[in-house]
Amino acid sequence: MTKVKICGLRTLENALMVARAGADLIGLNFYPPSPRSLELETAGEIAHGLRLALGADCPTLVGVFVNESAKEMRAIMAAVGLDFAQLSGDEPPEILAGMGGRAFKAIRPRVNDDAANAVVEYAASFPADDRAPSILVDAYNPKLYGGSGETASLAVAEEIQRRAPRLMLAGGLAADNVAERVRAIRPWGVDVASGVESGIPGIKDGQKLRAFIRAVRSAS
Repeated sequence: MTKVKICGLRTLENALMVARAGADLIGLNFYPPSPRSLELETAGEIAHGLRLALGADCPTLVGVFVNESAKEMRAIMAAVGLDFAQLSGDEPPEILAGMGGRAFKAIRPRVNDDAANAVVEYAASFPADDRAPSILVDAYNPKLYGGSGETASLAVAEEIQRRAPRLMLAGGLAADNVAERVRAIRPWGVDVASGVESGIPGIKDGQKLRAFIRAVRSAS
């Protein structure tokens, strides 16, 4: 069944709602320019509160980083209590390799050749743990590190799907298009942030969230 990652949570109450609705992974953002970015203390409160309330049913917790050092990411993961890091910037393969199998790369390839080259570059450090994707593909945008709301190229996503064991698809997904994308690409997982919000960045709308998860499950 296709995994669902809900990204960019900002409150414990909202994160609990997301978890109880059936999210498999939750993303906490540590990129300050993002309107969904969290302070370390707040992120720790969310992670601790989720684990305390849900125990073994707590979703996999992912920290989203942009162009941080491996040392800094590992320190934040330990302080907050995160399972994995998502590298969403221009990190070279050696940064991913320095995360000890607890990170995956988000890429924004423009064309198929870019996608194929990225998979080759990062494949040696794909996480072995199947709670995490091998790689995440987002829509190409020359100015933004994800979160553009644009839809990832179908051809590019299919190219990566053929080459990576666990592809997570992001980019412009919402309840009204995610089922079609899941059927077409058959990704390991899908990632959404703004597509389940009602206008306040980081606060997920319960109705939109549940519709999104239903759509994913119906297509899996």
